[in-house]
Amino acid sequence: MLDRRSILKLMAGGALSVGSLSFISAADAVAAIRSKGGKHLAMVIDLRRCNGCKACVVSCGNENGNLPKEHRTAVYQASTEVQDKPYAFNLPLLCNNCDKPSCVEVCPTGATFKRQQDGIVVVDSTECIGCEMCIEACPYEGVRFVNSTTGTVDKCNFCVQRTARGLLPACVTTCTGGARIFGDINDKHSEIARVLEQEKPLVLQAANNTHPNVFYIGLTEAESNAQFSLKFPQLWQR
Repeated sequence: MLDRRSILKLMAGGALSVGSLSFISAADAVAAIRSKGGKHLAMVIDLRRCNGCKACVVSCGNENGNLPKEHRTAVYQASTEVQDKPYAFNLPLLCNNCDKPSCVEVCPTGATFKRQQDGIVVVDSTECIGCEMCIEACPYEGVRFVNSTTGTVDKCNFCVQRTARGLLPACVTTCTGGARIFGDINDKHSEIARVLEQEKPLVLQAANNTHPNVFYIGLTEAESNAQFSLKFPQLWQR
């Protein structure tokens, strides 16, 4: 069985670069968001509670009508050891709905844009021409894909069809471990605001300066800087 250090070197498409990159704390990210005011939806994923059941993958596919091999979210998995005991590393991945999304900057038609009312990055399929420039620009490999049914780019949008009705994203409601927490960062009475204040989560690849809105509890600094990929063959398929 590989140890944790070996796993880190082999992750993400077979080669993982982990350097002495800078990282951002939840406190810094949240402070920047709150300075803007208004409603701002985000997600916290507590890796200590993720058991790798993939209920999130199934419910997401069912809710959004995606084909089995086209995932808006997936769970990256690897086996390692902690203090000589087997340990399953489960890392749910999805679009980070960044505050400074590189995908928005390169979209030639404006199909990919950031909603002012809640900060979610969405793709307007009626405007998307399937050029894949946003896919190339996104530093988080595999979180965007071309939907084989529509021919347009698809990704996680925090289930906007549900949040518009005051519901939680499908993945949050079906998480058997209660690992996913979703809500308005700027609502000081929300669970997500409380968790962000009490914990010290990290975001993935902070050095990209995209300011992700998916925060992780339980990542090491090295892991947070790693380039995990949804295209990695170890991914579970529903």
